[in-house]
Amino acid sequence: MTDQYNHYDILQHQLGKLIKIMAAWFNSIMPNLGIPSSFLPKPISLPPLSSFRNNGDVNNNLHDQRLETNKNEDLSKSLSDDEKNVKQDNIWQLFREAQQNILYLNNQRLGAIEELNKTNKEKQFLFDKIRKLEAEKKEGTDKLSTCSELLLRIDSMVLGRVISPAEASDFRSLVLNHKVSVVDVFNLVSHKSDSELLRELRHFSDQSKTRSFHIIHICTEMAPLVHRGSVASYVTGISRALQRKGHLVEVILPKYACLDLDQVQGLREVKGEAYSYFNGQLHGNKIWNGVVYGIGVTLIEPLNYSSFFNREMIYGYPDDFERFSYFCRASLDYIVKCGKQPDVLHLHNWETAIVGPLFWDIFFNKGLGGTRILLTCHDFNSQGIEQPNKLALCGLDPSNLHQHDRLQDNTNTQFVNILKGGVVYSNRVVIMSSIHPKHTIVRNLSHELEPTLNVHRDKLVVAPYGFEKSTWDPSRDYFLPENFNAENMNGKAICKVALLQQLGLSEHSSSILVGCNFSEGTDIDVKKMKDIVLNAKQKDVQLILMNTSEKQVLNQALESLQKQLKDDDNIKFVGAYDEVLSHLIFAGSDIILCRSFLDPSDETPLKALRYGTAPIAVGTHTHINRNLMNHDQEATKYSKIINNTFGNMSLGLAIDEIRSNPSTWKRRIVEAMSHDLSWDGECYEVHLAAYSAIKNM
Repeated sequence: MTDQYNHYDILQHQLGKLIKIMAAWFNSIMPNLGIPSSFLPKPISLPPLSSFRNNGDVNNNLHDQRLETNKNEDLSKSLSDDEKNVKQDNIWQLFREAQQNILYLNNQRLGAIEELNKTNKEKQFLFDKIRKLEAEKKEGTDKLSTCSELLLRIDSMVLGRVISPAEASDFRSLVLNHKVSVVDVFNLVSHKSDSELLRELRHFSDQSKTRSFHIIHICTEMAPLVHRGSVASYVTGISRALQRKGHLVEVILPKYACLDLDQVQGLREVKGEAYSYFNGQLHGNKIWNGVVYGIGVTLIEPLNYSSFFNREMIYGYPDDFERFSYFCRASLDYIVKCGKQPDVLHLHNWETAIVGPLFWDIFFNKGLGGTRILLTCHDFNSQGIEQPNKLALCGLDPSNLHQHDRLQDNTNTQFVNILKGGVVYSNRVVIMSSIHPKHTIVRNLSHELEPTLNVHRDKLVVAPYGFEKSTWDPSRDYFLPENFNAENMNGKAICKVALLQQLGLSEHSSSILVGCNFSEGTDIDVKKMKDIVLNAKQKDVQLILMNTSEKQVLNQALESLQKQLKDDDNIKFVGAYDEVLSHLIFAGSDIILCRSFLDPSDETPLKALRYGTAPIAVGTHTHINRNLMNHDQEATKYSKIINNTFGNMSLGLAIDEIRSNPSTWKRRIVEAMSHDLSWDGECYEVHLAAYSAIKNM
């Protein structure tokens, strides 16, 4: 009998241990599987192995009973066979209960795993959907990148003498003619309203009837690789707009030491010969290429003159003419070596204007008979005034060019004017100015080039600056809680509420919300800004000031102002740039403060109008002379919008207008919002017309 009880004791110990292990394992594994604690089963208490009465009640612990049996062996021997059977039945009942508990735990585990698998499938579905949306978003850029990479590979094969220049030209035509399809266009405009979609479709129909152009920019800046002024954003913006419309665009840049090469996709050194002429002999160059925003980019790195572009700054050195004339000559030598035959060589400011004389005097008969020249002037402040004999460095004849109808400077006749030479030797000249019309630029802003510009007046066209529509478009801006457009402005009110909630401002739908972003490069009178903020406070409006400037004077002034107004619940200071918040400020504000309508590097007014927000200029030199633009057929669409709406409006007047004439104000906003002021709008149209005109010469 003792052996039987020992057997029972062992079974009890093993069962208890097994159940504890199962329960511990279950409780530890479920949280790791992502199951909340509330889902875990409650521990189940098992009755100890014991003696039972016939009615099943527990009397004493079996172990105590065994000890007492050892003390009284006679009593144990007197147990009847019936009692033995009862205890055996109880043992098996305990086994069955243990099995049930184990099955229960296992069922709970299986249920939890099933729930986890279901959750994982839902998560995977969401991840797949996100990846699909991201792939659709990148599809256009990926296609352009593929084309650009292929074209750059063709260039490297020419340099490596794998294919001939003639064969390369055929390959480029093949790529260009099959680059854009109707499906690509629909992917770009499917989110638009009916009227916008119809306009895009009609434009596409017109474009399909015209040829595509191959344009090569020879320039000194390109965003985001190197950015020192308005040239960089312009080159990238107009290039992306042109490629979206089916044209082939390439960019050639010096390989500065300060380039942000992380922005270049697939950067590689081209293995092959790349020599260029300078100062009487040929010099070797390293050629690098890659892709930026789907645009093929070529970087030229001089070997013998490595110091030309291995400097801290990109402009402002005494030998700037030598540096950039070397680069211009090397760019043309590279184009000819690769057998490229672009429709247009697009030049920028005086730094690459020397390409004009080089092209017509040296390179026109080297396989570039079908190419034409377009020069963009961003301003006339710097014109490249040099000694005539320096022209010989890049292979030009100084005596032939130092003449009054060519490169001779209009004021200092002993010098040559490189920008003047670009105007004279270009087929078209695009002057970038969003506000000023052509006659105002020629008469008042040309800095002694007025006689030359008047002679070549028929070449001149004016184009406005733009902004990147793929990033700044309220109808598909994924940073916004609700999208909107000119035909359905409901989403703007939702964005305003979201902005107020995020910044902890009072959510009064009737209140006027004014936004302002002091970004890097902001040049504004600090005292004037303080007065504007205090006046806005008196007007009972809500004000958001985001400061990302590194200017110490401005930062100190704003910190002082913040302390002064710390108890004002209607004014919020944001001390660091936030991309999402920046988009929300444009979308949710009624008014956006900007430096000036005349500053080409400030895209704030353009973005504000796109997001149905009124831009109000508060910087210096903000006044616009209406007499210069009134009824001027040469004025840009942007200048007409600004002139007829917000051009000379103060913040106080704008606030009064919103409150006193809300319906008129809304009509102005919607009308301005309906115009495409991005690079894809008027700026693109002006450039396309210029390219078409010079190709028909």
